[in-house]
Amino acid sequence: MKKIWVWSITAALAGFLFGFDTVVISGADKKLQSLWNSSDVFHGTVVMAMALWGTVIGAILGGIPTNKIGRKKTLLWIGIFYTVSAIGSAFANDPITFAVFRFIGGLGVGASTIAAPAYISEIAPAKDRGKLVGLYQFNIVFGILIAFLSNYLLSGIGENAWRWMIGVEAIPALIYTLFVASVPKSPRWLLTKMRNDEAKKVLQLINPGQDPEVLMLALKTESENTVSGETLFIKKYRFPLMLAFLIALFNQFSGINAFLYYAPRIFEEAGLGESTALLSSIGIGVTNMIFTLLGVFLIDKLGRKQLMYIGSVGYIISLSLVACAFFFNWTGMAVPIFLFLFIAAHAIGQGTVIWVFISEIFPNHLRGSGQSFGSSVHWVLAAIIPSLVPVLFSSVGAGAVFAFFAFMMILQLIFVAVAMPETKGVSLEVLSEKLIKKKA
Repeated sequence: MKKIWVWSITAALAGFLFGFDTVVISGADKKLQSLWNSSDVFHGTVVMAMALWGTVIGAILGGIPTNKIGRKKTLLWIGIFYTVSAIGSAFANDPITFAVFRFIGGLGVGASTIAAPAYISEIAPAKDRGKLVGLYQFNIVFGILIAFLSNYLLSGIGENAWRWMIGVEAIPALIYTLFVASVPKSPRWLLTKMRNDEAKKVLQLINPGQDPEVLMLALKTESENTVSGETLFIKKYRFPLMLAFLIALFNQFSGINAFLYYAPRIFEEAGLGESTALLSSIGIGVTNMIFTLLGVFLIDKLGRKQLMYIGSVGYIISLSLVACAFFFNWTGMAVPIFLFLFIAAHAIGQGTVIWVFISEIFPNHLRGSGQSFGSSVHWVLAAIIPSLVPVLFSSVGAGAVFAFFAFMMILQLIFVAVAMPETKGVSLEVLSEKLIKKKA
């Protein structure tokens, strides 16, 4: 079990780079807009959101290498992309060059949301799968916290502080790339490629006391129920496809990425000074990490569905309060406190559950494609929504934006109650069979 934890943590470090890369740009937000004299539209859609458009492409196409060359090799390429992106962005002297290198980093983010959860879910025992895949989400929020802290510490070092903020990511990216080279290949992926001898060796490493033939028999049974060359978009996979679509859609319509990208700006809109806004962003990172840890601890105890109930109610309360704060001009620390509650609700609910849930609901031979579909929905919306934030804040106002997010979370609560199945403690093969049968 110790080896599984080490390998899971190593793969989950892709999440640290995901979190760091996603949020590090927030510290350079206003500086880059003034440096290059960009309009709100250009700044939002090109400078700030280009990494997210890269993430969309990475999510759409990431299932291809994850299935073809394997989870491990895809994770290695992700580390290379992050490293190139960090160095290139730090040395950029114009918005287009900067955007190109941020796009490359985005490719790494998108692919990591497929390869890392898929890899961990395929080496983890059913009883611990939630917490082990949850390590990926924990690393995301840890990366977010370190990015906020790094931005705060580097914010006062001069005109080129933004270059250091962006470029420092190359250090953890290189470390991750070296570490991931040491993990074994996914045994379930090896079995789908008929590389049985290699799969047996990995299975014996993962669990020396268990006969690898047990898993191989389960996989053989699953493969007998599939048709060669079938795709995800056929009738029998409609239910897991719908589940992945809805959980990803609601994740982004909570407003989480819009908030993380523009946290300092939102705090300044609420009347806090620039330095206080950056410091409050660190508080967001701490809250995120604490409640993600709690979610990871609880996910195999309470289950995925219960955490989604808790998160949904927390979303509705906190987003409604944030909207009221902007509508009625509640200044000072009211908005940060409400947003801390929002982050806590996200961390213990959607934040902990999404990547675990999507990695569980598809059959082994289509897991990469299923992860790619869910991640693509997530990241298309994650690219569009933050791109619109500067324009929406200046046109309809922050209060209306947060009120809309609150309404969407009411719909999420209904989805959890009516459609979402519980997946804790069930093997991937049995779970796949149940979800397919449910719609057949």
